[in-house]
Amino acid sequence: MASPPQTRGLSARDDEAARGRSRADSVFESLRDAIWTGRIVSGERIREEEIARNLGVSRTPVREALQRLQQRGLLVVGARGLVVSQLTSNQVIELYAMREILEGSAARLAAQHATEIEISVLHRLQRELQQVSDDANAVVMLNRRFHQAIYEAAHNRYLVQTLDLLHDSLALLNNTTFRAPKRSETDKEHRQIVAAIEKHDPDQAESAARRHIRNAQFTRFEQRAMLLEQ
Repeated sequence: MASPPQTRGLSARDDEAARGRSRADSVFESLRDAIWTGRIVSGERIREEEIARNLGVSRTPVREALQRLQQRGLLVVGARGLVVSQLTSNQVIELYAMREILEGSAARLAAQHATEIEISVLHRLQRELQQVSDDANAVVMLNRRFHQAIYEAAHNRYLVQTLDLLHDSLALLNNTTFRAPKRSETDKEHRQIVAAIEKHDPDQAESAARRHIRNAQFTRFEQRAMLLEQ
């Protein structure tokens, strides 16, 4: 009996490698989300065998995921082994400077190219952010989805790729300024961005997005100053 046909150029070994990459991708996303939500904090040691045990996978996909996290700057080799990277104050300033430029550009492009469906999604996510409970992790993930929706509405793949890399570095800040007491101001800023995109006003959209990031940076350093005083 003839063996079943295979896709030309692929073999069973290729299929096995693809499944391995899929597991590595899953581990990568799990670890990145854990850093984003603060379940794994800056300076914390990462143990390969512990991750494999907790996620129920072999050490091979974990090793691949950890290599990717190192390449993207989320992990570094320290005196105690592999640890989550820590940002200096200067790095945070540089990070927000780039974020202001890129987020402003994303909002500008979204105002030019967003479809009715994409605008509807932005409205829905903005309302959900207003109504979300005090579950910090839920706030972080929903806020990420809101900003990601703006990037996708910009319809520029290269901008999305650049912002994705930038957000890896933002993950190292662990806590989001969206949890700060000035949350009502953040809600207002989000509404202003969405309103400008809906009106297809690029200048207003970019201005609102840049102002939002500048205020987030101010809140970030305000929080750090308060922690140092304690």
